[in-house]
Amino acid sequence: MIIFLISLSSKQKLYHKMSIPSKYEAQKVENQWYKYWMDNEYFYSTPDARESYTIVIPPPNVTGVLHMGHMLNNTLQDVLIRKARLMGKNACWVPGTDHASIATEAKVVARLKERGIAKSDISRDEFLDYAWEWKNEYGGVILEQLKKLGCSCDWKRTKFTMDEDMSASVIRVFVELYNKGLIYRGYRMVNWDPEARTTLSDEEVIYEEQQGLLYYIAYPIDGTDERLVVATTRPETILGDTAICIHPQDERYAHLKGKKAIVPISNRSIPIIEDEYVDLEFGTGCLKVTPAHDENDKALGEKHNLETIDIFNADATLNAHGLHYEGKDRFVVRDEISKELKGLGLLEKTEPYTNKVGTSERTKAVIEPRLSEQWFLKMDTLAQPAIDAVLHTGEVKFFPKKFEKTYRHWMENIRDWNISRQLWWGQRIPAYYYGKGSQDYVVAEDADQALNLARKKSENDKLTAKNLRQDKDVLDTWFSSWLWPISVFDGIMEPENEDIKYYYPTSDLVTAPDILFFWVARMIMAGYEFKGQRPFENIYLTGIVRDKQRRKMSKSLGNSPDALELIEHYGADSVRVGLMLSSAAGNDLLFDEALCQQGKNFANKVWNAFRLVQGWEVEDIPQAESACLGLEWYRAKLAKTLSDINDHFDKYRLSDALMSVYKLVWDDFCSWLLEIVKPAYQQPIDKTTYKAIIELFEANLCILHPFMPFLTEEIWQRIRKRNKDEALIVSSWPTLSLNNQELIPEFEFATTVISAVRNIRKKKNLANKEALDLLFIDKEKLDQRWDVVIKKLAYLKSIGSVAAAVEGAVTFRVKSNEYYIALEGKLDTEAEIEKIKEELEYTQGFLKAVEKKLANERFVNNAPEKVVAMEKKKASDALAKIETLEKSLESLK
Repeated sequence: MIIFLISLSSKQKLYHKMSIPSKYEAQKVENQWYKYWMDNEYFYSTPDARESYTIVIPPPNVTGVLHMGHMLNNTLQDVLIRKARLMGKNACWVPGTDHASIATEAKVVARLKERGIAKSDISRDEFLDYAWEWKNEYGGVILEQLKKLGCSCDWKRTKFTMDEDMSASVIRVFVELYNKGLIYRGYRMVNWDPEARTTLSDEEVIYEEQQGLLYYIAYPIDGTDERLVVATTRPETILGDTAICIHPQDERYAHLKGKKAIVPISNRSIPIIEDEYVDLEFGTGCLKVTPAHDENDKALGEKHNLETIDIFNADATLNAHGLHYEGKDRFVVRDEISKELKGLGLLEKTEPYTNKVGTSERTKAVIEPRLSEQWFLKMDTLAQPAIDAVLHTGEVKFFPKKFEKTYRHWMENIRDWNISRQLWWGQRIPAYYYGKGSQDYVVAEDADQALNLARKKSENDKLTAKNLRQDKDVLDTWFSSWLWPISVFDGIMEPENEDIKYYYPTSDLVTAPDILFFWVARMIMAGYEFKGQRPFENIYLTGIVRDKQRRKMSKSLGNSPDALELIEHYGADSVRVGLMLSSAAGNDLLFDEALCQQGKNFANKVWNAFRLVQGWEVEDIPQAESACLGLEWYRAKLAKTLSDINDHFDKYRLSDALMSVYKLVWDDFCSWLLEIVKPAYQQPIDKTTYKAIIELFEANLCILHPFMPFLTEEIWQRIRKRNKDEALIVSSWPTLSLNNQELIPEFEFATTVISAVRNIRKKKNLANKEALDLLFIDKEKLDQRWDVVIKKLAYLKSIGSVAAAVEGAVTFRVKSNEYYIALEGKLDTEAEIEKIKEELEYTQGFLKAVEKKLANERFVNNAPEKVVAMEKKKASDALAKIETLEKSLESLK
């Protein structure tokens, strides 16, 4: 039923009723209100006189679809943005997607393959046409899915990292950094992804423990019958060996100094060198040196002027240096070459060996160390301001703080960033070559500028645009996304525009810890380098969503529920609550679908409370004393809970904030306050109480709105007719003074009494209509004004104090007060005595066990203080219960 308050005489009813569905219809409500919010542009933000509150979304891959990690991350962001909006701030949440070079290129290549087209058979421009076709067809899917979750992003500001202005920002930054001497070309050992056929930065390599073999291979010593045994995990790379290294202090091999060994199969002669780098304890104490395929071997090769033989193609098959293994995959060759070595009598043995193997974060392929000329960004000077901001000045804060240690380790051990990728999808490196020399290139924002620079550098005015060849590589995707908080407001190309000056620095960043260095640290570096300011103030790091068995959710394990199906079944609000109830900052979330059901139950509880209130008839009658007191208590409780919620938000304990709201609404409002004020059956409620209940209900809806936006807006709009400026989404966050706080513990005492009486009724099978008399020995001096509440909720005929124990009564204790309910004629006394004796015997046995534990000195001295204190409390509680049971027993005899 819906009630609209209107001005009528005191004798007239103050309500108008409309039909309210008996069940909360989430799907219907969610579609309706999201459209309403969009139509009225509540999410839209432009600079004005208000304080700004800005979040930039961690842009999901354009290839992505909504998964549980996205659900958690974006729910948290929406909670923060909706809270800020209610606080009166100019809330701006910028959405967008990342072009995801490797993942997107793989999708496009797969699509072309389905059409019978190979990437190698088409031009770069043709490939990019197909890539944009794919992006335009699928690229917006995840953003549309976020709307189903209720995300209140400013969709007019949606950005894509390869939008024209975004790409222009990336190119300008590259040119600026190059001109500062921070970007350079280098021939280095890089991480090569043979599946994506591109380099990766160190941070894009995931090291996993894998069970393999250690192969003991014999190398004949040239000119002798002696053999030198070397242990390796990669027998396929022996064809690239250019030395054997021994330790200068290893007496076992001192006689081999200056001699040569023969590489098995290839029969090449290679030198035996000495270096202290060799680990005497590993394998046989000898090391095969393959400078083209191991970074440490490369360093040894440079130190000892060794030849470099690259035996791999880009796809990790062997090239011509692989001899008869040419064209075969490296892992196939590993098996085949070990068999050949065994047949030659050169494989002495193999042993199981656990090794940390680098794999591609994107494709999962095993990384191949490879020598290649790439573009690098010097990081040490960029890193220092970002280190200071987090670890010294506190300008940027981590929640939880524990991640500062990880950040410190990464930042203080930072290496130059390999920023070039051998792909076509992405921002093409703005380097233009005009000659054959290694330095015959220039860096410029476009070809026209490049031509002018090339003419000056070459001192050749006859150069034309046809003489320029742009670098084939593109920039690492992260090189665009590290500018995200700046570039979404066009702060690189137009550094003094109104948006960047108003919205930057942004307020909060919500993201996962697994991209702490990939993205977060680099954004901090970019913020100080290009704006001289932090990009955001607070970083809220979520946990990883895992299943009940603590396994990370993934498609391959089949343990990740379909996010949209969850929303369809439970409703978006219920899923949001389910995710957040178990999601403390930085701690992994153990997701259980039952949590969504808990969220749905909560939504139904709130909905039914609304239906109950709207079903009451309102009349101009005196207010009940119990209702007046109940309302006073709830206002005090609401103020205290609101203070706690604000504190939780300040400390980014968002799940704790939700739990505080949850308990307030479910327990205090629905289970207690509504019961206190509820009129008797078929009786009206007074208008003073009704008006207060509506005001408090609206306050509840306000603080619940960030977590459950759809349900709260639906009820808010049903309470009374409102215009678009009165919608809940743009209402005001409550502000209450902490008055009458003494009412809270007083009410808790009263509810303990009420619960005890209800428990006795339940145990004794006494109906509520059976009015009881409650007597007590008052030692706590509880304010007697609570008697009206206790009488109403415990269905008591009277409450009175006595000086001594009441004979023949059932008794219970609340703190030091003794309470008595005379049940003469209402009970089977003999059966009751037997029941109390059983409970007394059990409690005495329990106390004996606890006392035995406390008498154990080893336990008391070694157990945590909290555990010992808990055991002592168990003992004191048991003693109090025994005393009460004994008195009950005595009174019944």
